[in-house]
Amino acid sequence: MTTNLKQEYEENGYVIVRNAIDADLARETAEHVHWLAERNPDTRPEHFHHGMLVSDPFMHRLVGDDRLVDIAEQFIGSNCAMWAAHYIAKPPKTGQKVLWHQDGSYWPLEPMEVTTIWLAATESTRENGCLRVLPGTQRNKLLSRAELQDVPDGKNVLSSGIHPSMIDDSDVVDLELQPGDVSIHNPKIIHGSEANTSDKWRIGLTLRYIPTSTRVKRDDDRAILVRGKPDASNSNKYAQRPVYDPAIHMPFRGMEDWMPA
Repeated sequence: MTTNLKQEYEENGYVIVRNAIDADLARETAEHVHWLAERNPDTRPEHFHHGMLVSDPFMHRLVGDDRLVDIAEQFIGSNCAMWAAHYIAKPPKTGQKVLWHQDGSYWPLEPMEVTTIWLAATESTRENGCLRVLPGTQRNKLLSRAELQDVPDGKNVLSSGIHPSMIDDSDVVDLELQPGDVSIHNPKIIHGSEANTSDKWRIGLTLRYIPTSTRVKRDDDRAILVRGKPDASNSNKYAQRPVYDPAIHMPFRGMEDWMPA
């Protein structure tokens, strides 16, 4: 990560890294979503949350990939954990919108030292509902959950968001990405995305990396330690390394490393 990229992140609240992972791993990530969808037909693919992923060997392999952790380390240091993963996979024609919001409004972290790596597993374009950001809004105050507008209509990934009267989207930037690209964004930047009305999938994976010194204030959350060591000043919980079982896990390159000894 160059100084210029860090400066761009600090100035704009986001930065893009092209070809962060190889095309084959991006393709496997998309395959993982389709594999999950077959086994969870009652859950929309925009809502494949951490609880579905934290014991999956492929997810551990992906989030611990040195190329992604090297990026995260530039922002949060060498004692690093992936606190929460979430696929926001928008099916063709019916993929849901994400209302304008700040991630930190929803997260039980203290302090709010966290950076999100948004990984494109497929093309992410204006047509299929790419991530949109309002540069510079990371300097705004972090709104509390009580200050957000409830929108419980079932048509959005979030059931709440920032009231439209508080949004000036004249400077909006569409983050168009190719498979394997990532965007990195600040927990305070205002962002969202439109619905997918195209005939192509838009599959993205949000990975929230924290320094292990950040306390997770939710007792049942389990992070994945990806580099360094836990911090003795808090009682964060970490997932055990899973064992690959062909009966319940998707096959993937390198799965041999996750099989019983």
